[in-house]
Amino acid sequence: MKPTLQVRLSQHLALTPQLQQSIRLLQLSTLELHQEVEQMLEANPFLDSDEDAPSAYDLPAERANAGEREAAAADPGAETGDLAAGGEALAELGDADFGATEREDWENGTERDDFDGIAETPSAAAGQGDDDEFEGRERAGGDTSLAEHLRRQALGMRLPPEDAAALEVLIDSLDGDGYLADPLEEIAERLAELLGIGEDDADAREDLAARLRCALHWLQHLDPPGVGARTLAECLELQLRLQPQGPARAVAIAIVREHLELLARRDMKRLVAVTGADEDLIRDAQALIRGCEPKPGRPFADAESNVVVPDVIVQRSGRGLKVVLNPDVMPRLRINEVYAQAMRGRRGSGLAGRLQEARWFVKNIHQRFDTILRVSQAIVERQKAFFSHGAIAMKPLVLREIADELGLHESTISRVTTAKYMATPQGTFELKHFFGSSLATEAGGNASSTAVRALIQQLVVSEDPARPLSDSQLSQMLEEQGIQVARRTVAKYREALKIAPAALRKTL
Repeated sequence: MKPTLQVRLSQHLALTPQLQQSIRLLQLSTLELHQEVEQMLEANPFLDSDEDAPSAYDLPAERANAGEREAAAADPGAETGDLAAGGEALAELGDADFGATEREDWENGTERDDFDGIAETPSAAAGQGDDDEFEGRERAGGDTSLAEHLRRQALGMRLPPEDAAALEVLIDSLDGDGYLADPLEEIAERLAELLGIGEDDADAREDLAARLRCALHWLQHLDPPGVGARTLAECLELQLRLQPQGPARAVAIAIVREHLELLARRDMKRLVAVTGADEDLIRDAQALIRGCEPKPGRPFADAESNVVVPDVIVQRSGRGLKVVLNPDVMPRLRINEVYAQAMRGRRGSGLAGRLQEARWFVKNIHQRFDTILRVSQAIVERQKAFFSHGAIAMKPLVLREIADELGLHESTISRVTTAKYMATPQGTFELKHFFGSSLATEAGGNASSTAVRALIQQLVVSEDPARPLSDSQLSQMLEEQGIQVARRTVAKYREALKIAPAALRKTL
């Protein structure tokens, strides 16, 4: 082959480092953003944290423009128009910087087969009217873990050192639900190897196993009731034994020991046959069982990761709604003016780039919160009925509608609505919660899939417990109200709402 030279004319999109940073900051959650800020504060000497200073979003326009001019003076080659062209670049970017998974999320208005439901996390302060201060939910279990709670009780038992050590081993073997994670035999085997007890020393191994069995007995009599159980049946039985003696308790213990499957299936006839009790006594036994806690460690679980801090807050203002940014999540950053003044006139210095980097970082954070606020305001304007009447009044909404209204790309709206939360009088929701595909109605209009899910939930709540509604019946009832939903779609929505099938909702 003969080598030749060819000239080709083509277009491609080049993302500047500033624009790449802007896109990355936009898709970060609140926690990830604060981690990014902490890393930048450590790495860049020109950037300082100042709690008394105005937030990045409150940065005056004159000051921001002055910062741009100084950055341009420090580095004449800097492209100060990068962010101004950011919207156009994103519009041209399209799907180029997306993976297939992310595209599937936003392409059809976030409607996915694995819809994770109405990710609603009610807030303790969401319904406090015009209160500007937002407070997170209190932790269910306080600051004490299950292990600490058990150790405090063990200290009051005044056990011998060997028995106290065995109890400590079992406490360390509990899982987050309060169950013994491993069989007692495996724990004894591992402990014997740790203590150097050989397999030929059968007496020592038996003594160790006996101590663990005795320690398990003590553990299962500590608070909370049911802790240290190895199975659900044992957990329920430990709690039932604390109830006053009576026929109902005896029947309940018999059911949890051998017939939990029949109870789960609501098979009254079989339960009557295998227990010899009448239906009224079995209902009383069921009430005792339902009063038990299947996960004793749940009240002590670390709820810190479940606390959602909203990025925006919706407040009632007169007859309307006001959308404001949550000041608690907005980093307070400033440029170190002492260092910045020292850099004036030193354009060739390598530190000039760090100063420009700090200014771009502050501006990108400003742009991030500005975009979140604009998108949130557009969502609230489209979903006004939701804030007055709840999820049943949700309107169909897809990402493209908000993108067209704000002049942004759908990918930008997808980034903004992912892992960003809004506190409203109705509760705290991820921004994606306000998007949903439309379902046809007989009147020729459209109904939001979110509203249909809320309607299904209402129908299930008001159903006769003795005759729960099947998916086919729910589909028929929705059709009577003018909403055409197939039975399979009803089943998918019911599962997303974590509602059991009709057979499992039936009361005894």
